[in-house]
Amino acid sequence: MPALRSQFGPSVERHLVSSGQTIVYVSGERSHDVLAWLKDTPGQEFNYLTDVTAVDYRDPERPLEVVYQLRSLGRKAELRVKVALDKRGALEIRSVYDLWRGADWLEREVYDMFGITFVGHPDLRRILMWETYAEGYPLRKDFPLRGHFSRAEQTRQALAANPEAHYSMEELSIADAYGELPKDMQERLAKGERGFLK
Repeated sequence: MPALRSQFGPSVERHLVSSGQTIVYVSGERSHDVLAWLKDTPGQEFNYLTDVTAVDYRDPERPLEVVYQLRSLGRKAELRVKVALDKRGALEIRSVYDLWRGADWLEREVYDMFGITFVGHPDLRRILMWETYAEGYPLRKDFPLRGHFSRAEQTRQALAANPEAHYSMEELSIADAYGELPKDMQERLAKGERGFLK
């Protein structure tokens, strides 16, 4: 990590080795720059984004962390990069979609489950829960085990949701779901209609 620290100075807050894996903590303001440097710099070349996730600790004083799991395919090396976000402030961080296209759905999942906004993401919307899901962010520690609403209300909302209305024909085709849709829905999608079930 000396090269990273010499390049970014105090933006590299600390690093440690845990269970044989190097973990680097970087500031949110420079996280995108650090990740771009790790991806593109000869000798680093962390060219594969394995995962993007987040960690919320039960302790309200501890920050919520965005976690990037990187791999250098050529060097067969792994690196975990963590960025702390203050839970009392705006939970925002710059998207890395421009660096790794594979961040697309990974960032959407973190947005959906933790409520972190990835600034610059081309299509940031819920991916697991429906768009009108109003109970909050299920993987946050302040989320009640049984949810905020009664079981009856949760069931009513789930049955009233129309997830197909939020996906394009391309997304449905990729998921092989297009052929399983009712014929009238296929016809409307083929005409380019979106959101017809709202």
